[in-house]
Formats: sequence, C-alpha cells, structure tokens
Amino acid sequence: QVQLVESGGGLVQAGGSLRLSCAASGRTFSRYPMAWFRRSPGQEREFVAAISWGSLHGSTAHADSVKGRFTISRDNAKNTVYLQMNSLKPEDTAVYYCAAKSSFAIATILFLKEAEYDTWGQGTQVTVSS
Repeated sequence: QVQLVESGGGLVQAGGSLRLSCAASGRTFSRYPMAWFRRSPGQEREFVAAISWGSLHGSTAHADSVKGRFTISRDNAKNTVYLQMNSLKPEDTAVYYCAAKSSFAIATILFLKEAEYDTWGQGTQVTVSS
C-alpha cells in the first residue's frame, strides 16, 4: 500500500515561490500517475497539476489558473513528486494535497479528476499574503 507525505508548505508573500514535495513509499512509484489538488476555505477540492508515468519526465497538465506559474515534476529515483510554485497569488492560498493512482494505468496517460486517484496525502498548508 502506497503512502504519501507532503512537505514544503508555509507562509509566503505574493509574488514569492514555494516548492512542495510529496514522498511516496512503495516499490512501484515510477508506474503511478501522480497529481496535486488543492482546497481553499469553503470550496471544493480542485485539480492543480498532474503527471503521467512512462516517459523520461512524464507528460504533464496544469490547471488554467496556475499555468505558466506552477510546474509539476517527478524524480522516480527518489520516489518523489514536486510542485514548483512561482509568482504566488493570495488566491493560491489552500491546503495542497498529493494524490497517486496506484491501480493499473496506461503509460503517458494523464488523469485530471479527483475520483481517479486512490491514495492521498494528509495535505500541506500554503498561505500567500498580499
């Protein structure tokens, strides 16, 4: 059973940067599609970014609201997925969750929906002050 532990959240001023990390247990991490979601106060959890398995760096997708500012990546040797967040805005304030799809997935396919992921981390708080 894969387990996920996020880190890297914190308080940052608008325009600043943070890098979130998600460390995964399990020997088959390299075959898991991974993603980041976030939940802002009073809102539903929403998709942020996803990365596939099966190529050197993985195919990626980013929500329109973060495109050009956030970048998802993975290091299979370290069983870790990252979310580099630049030019942060107050509206990026949320709890950020790492997710893994540990069930069978075709290589290079991206999964963007919350229901497609079966394993979640505990979340890490990101607060952006204006």
